[in-house]
Amino acid sequence: MNYEILILSLTAASIGFVHTLIGPDHYLPFIMMAKAGKWSKIKTTWVTIFCGIGHVFSSVILGMIGIAAGVALEMLVLIEGARGEIAGWVLITFGFLYMIWGIKKAYVNKPHSHIHVSEEGTFQTHSHTHDGEHVHRSGKKSLTPWILFVVFILGPCEPLIPLVMFPAAQHNMAGIAIVSIIFGIVTIGTMVSVVTVSLYGINLLPLGKIEKYTHALAGFAIFVSGLAISFLGV
Repeated sequence: MNYEILILSLTAASIGFVHTLIGPDHYLPFIMMAKAGKWSKIKTTWVTIFCGIGHVFSSVILGMIGIAAGVALEMLVLIEGARGEIAGWVLITFGFLYMIWGIKKAYVNKPHSHIHVSEEGTFQTHSHTHDGEHVHRSGKKSLTPWILFVVFILGPCEPLIPLVMFPAAQHNMAGIAIVSIIFGIVTIGTMVSVVTVSLYGINLLPLGKIEKYTHALAGFAIFVSGLAISFLGV
């Protein structure tokens, strides 16, 4: 590895870390969906990793094709920008619909009582919601991880191509591969770390009565993330 590629590798690591940390869309959807859906730590980690891979390597593939075909940097940046707009609006739509569903779910699952007759002929009542033991599960798997995966494939790593891949292309293809892999590892590692630490902190909080609104809050958080991408360029 020559000196220039070494510098670009350090740059890729720094940009990957900062770019992920300042972009709440890189981790907020996973934090909120994992909490609302009561995902296990293993599921949360793997969903985050796979979405991160789709997020990074969609830009890597585009950059590789563009560089090999001699496409101008300005055109690649324009394409990445268009992908970002699409991803932002998909997050807005998904977040809004999920928020509405979450509000409806919270309303439907308000505590209510049932009267039961015991074997002795006495009447007993108990109060419950349908989030617990009374839920009749159909065995269907949630589509949410797949929706997030599609969103992250659409979402570009804006600084990757102009700040990392194109400078590395001035040397050789191996250099492009090295800086892209480093960028990807740091980006995905940061995503997983932030999600894990944040969930640990949230799980320590006594949510109390707002527990039933976690789905609605998750949708709202995703909705706001989409707005931040589309209108603030976060």
